[in-house]
Amino acid sequence: MLFFSRLQAFCAGTLLALATAAHGVAPDAAALAAAEQKFADELVRDNHLQRENVLATLAKARYQQSIIDAISRPAEAKPWKDYRPIFVTDRRIDDGVAFLQANAALLKRIENEFGVPAEVIVTILGVETNYGRITGRYRVLDALTTLAFAYPPRQEFFRKELKQLFLLHESLMPYPTDELMGSYAGAMGWGQFMPSSVANFARDYDGDGKVDLWNSLPDICASVANYFVAHGWQKGGTVALRADVAADARAITPAGLEPAYPLQQLDEWGYHVATKLDPMTPATLIVLEGADGRETWLTFENFYTISRYNKSPLYSLAVHQLSQAIAAAAAKPGP
Repeated sequence: MLFFSRLQAFCAGTLLALATAAHGVAPDAAALAAAEQKFADELVRDNHLQRENVLATLAKARYQQSIIDAISRPAEAKPWKDYRPIFVTDRRIDDGVAFLQANAALLKRIENEFGVPAEVIVTILGVETNYGRITGRYRVLDALTTLAFAYPPRQEFFRKELKQLFLLHESLMPYPTDELMGSYAGAMGWGQFMPSSVANFARDYDGDGKVDLWNSLPDICASVANYFVAHGWQKGGTVALRADVAADARAITPAGLEPAYPLQQLDEWGYHVATKLDPMTPATLIVLEGADGRETWLTFENFYTISRYNKSPLYSLAVHQLSQAIAAAAAKPGP
């Protein structure tokens, strides 16, 4: 029995309620079965996979209501004053310093090769999985099937990721497809890579013929660095600067996080920073609700690159500030 048949049998009420809430029309059993067959047909037709293997793997999937519950309450819904304390903590800083020092040679080699600071790589691991402690308790297969077929708001995205999961070559992965573990969204390993990111950016840095994002620190760290480089990381570039806003500053509503204004233009409009940079450096701005009131930040290309990991500006700023704190703490002389 395949995923949709099980979903109808065991979770029909939940699925129908979810679909009704999202679209106002609940799919019937025939629509579910047709979607299942279409998914399998597309995989077989477009990628020359064996139909029996696709169906056998789908048959192992299990619907998880807790996945739907978790994805419906992301931390990014919090204001900055509440979001920052979740990630920028003394414990996370101390653990980041310890990880940085314990793996100094590896991280330095990767930093030299890719141009991404070691503390930024370490910070991603800290924010994503608390330095590998919390890599996810769900089978990736369960997470992606649940979201691909029972979460209408983003089902197209998750169907693409489910397809990519089937396309990951098991000869390169350290575990079979139905044994891969990850987050409720299907993200894998210390760096929380979705299947498409594994396919496009993960690196076998230890040279053992496998891409192991769970147990190989060389693969884990190099994959994060490679992801950043592929998304435009500028070696030595600025990430974000707190702005002093003039009383008569021009109101700006940027369309997104991609830098769109020359720094000189922003300065003329009333957004000033103390750090001296090329006046033609492109930047944009974000305004957040901080613990002491409104905060305005000018953000640059490297901030935008961080946001390719997670589109929330809160995430990018938390990564930036935690990396700064880890670097500062690591630079202090020992006792």
